Amino acid sequence: MRSIDLNSDLGESFGAWAMGDDATMLGIVTSANVACGFHAGDPAGILATLKAAAAQGVSVGAHVAYPDLAGFGRRNMDVASADLVADIVYQIGALQGLAAAAGTTVRYVKPHGALYNTIAQDARQARDVITAIQAIDPSLALVVLAGSPLAGWAEAAGLRVVAEAFADRGYTPQGTLVSRREPGAVLHDPERVARRMLRLVTEGVVEAVDGSLARVRADSICVHGDSPGAVAMAVEVRRTLEQAGVTLRAFA
Repeated sequence: MRSIDLNSDLGESFGAWAMGDDATMLGIVTSANVACGFHAGDPAGILATLKAAAAQGVSVGAHVAYPDLAGFGRRNMDVASADLVADIVYQIGALQGLAAAAGTTVRYVKPHGALYNTIAQDARQARDVITAIQAIDPSLALVVLAGSPLAGWAEAAGLRVVAEAFADRGYTPQGTLVSRREPGAVLHDPERVARRMLRLVTEGVVEAVDGSLARVRADSICVHGDSPGAVAMAVEVRRTLEQAGVTLRAFA
């Protein structure tokens, strides 16, 4: 019997602005990537999400980002190494404190948005994030884009690496994500998405935008929590996997 982790980006509401349905998603996923206040999330909301995750037995990770509230962490930034290392340490430390108050523990790190995409390929910024994790808690796992150079860099540095696939994103024939600027970048049909993820888990392949099969090895599947129809898609992915005998289990 195969097993896989389902993760989602949560804790992203800010003050009066609600983002996603954390309470429902926490009943579906096995891991929660919780915002740390740099791209989204306020302390009270983050704490509430952490308490809900603890009550559901969902594993918690630090969803670290560039300091970019206005751009939701999706704008590229050329941050100096000293600043980036400190930013990551700061965010993990803040979430660790809130998690302790919520009765849970931060077990991994998953970068968000532009930072996630940049360090997948950029050796300098990748090294800064790795250095920050090693400085604050080298036992934390690092979630990385499956097949990216970052996986090798992090493993060489001694970190535990968790390869991630995206349920609702299109893939190129080379197994990389289709740019959001290109057609087919985001998928919206829950049944199609669920079938693709079942094939990923059981065969190690994903149907690419041109119809070919791209080989992708993943330890975790991200089901986005802030997109339209996110809950319905997550429900369908989980249902399809479980009906096929796949065990849903947190990696950390």
